[in-house]
Amino acid sequence: MNFNGLENVKFDELWLATYETFYMTILALIGTFIFGLILGLLLYLTMKDGIWENKYIHFIVAAFVNVFRAIPFIILIFLLIPVTNVLVGTIRGPNAALPALIIGAAPFYGRLVEIALKEVDKGVVEAAKAMGAKTKTIILKVLLPESMPALVSGITVTAIALIGYTTMAGVIGAGGLGNYAYYFGFQRRDYDVVFVCTISIVVIVFIFQLIGDYISNKLDKR
Repeated sequence: MNFNGLENVKFDELWLATYETFYMTILALIGTFIFGLILGLLLYLTMKDGIWENKYIHFIVAAFVNVFRAIPFIILIFLLIPVTNVLVGTIRGPNAALPALIIGAAPFYGRLVEIALKEVDKGVVEAAKAMGAKTKTIILKVLLPESMPALVSGITVTAIALIGYTTMAGVIGAGGLGNYAYYFGFQRRDYDVVFVCTISIVVIVFIFQLIGDYISNKLDKR
């Protein structure tokens, strides 16, 4: 494995690949946050002694979460090709990676949401119930605000996982740094390209981690 400097790195293509990685990560993160929050709330609200206790709905949601968490992401991409083709109209490019990214990450984040909600003091929830608060009020005024630091920490962890997913999606033509490292680096044996892409991904991970930690610390009132 020889590194010959950076003469083989085309920085205009590197910037484009970096942009595509940010694009996929941020859009997938938004979808993951919304979808994962819904899954986590359903898991929490329908569990035993939950506000909407329902063992059937809880079983269905839990089964969905467990199944999609268990499927390796690279296989999930292939399984979702027909769905992606219908939704996006193509199976290549950054947009084509979004369905698999969201479906792959949302169940993971859903479990983190469930854990965060379980850590909320039950006494606070019971007090809100005793005061006649509706479920919507309990969710918006009690559960989410009280668990927000943990929710932010969870979405930060999920964002870092998503960055890793984008590199795998890139290998099959989704674009981004994974695509650039594989096709222009590994396949051409230009390991300086692979190295630069790796450094770029590490920098992106640090950026997301720093932002997530900052927001979580600001929200944590303890």
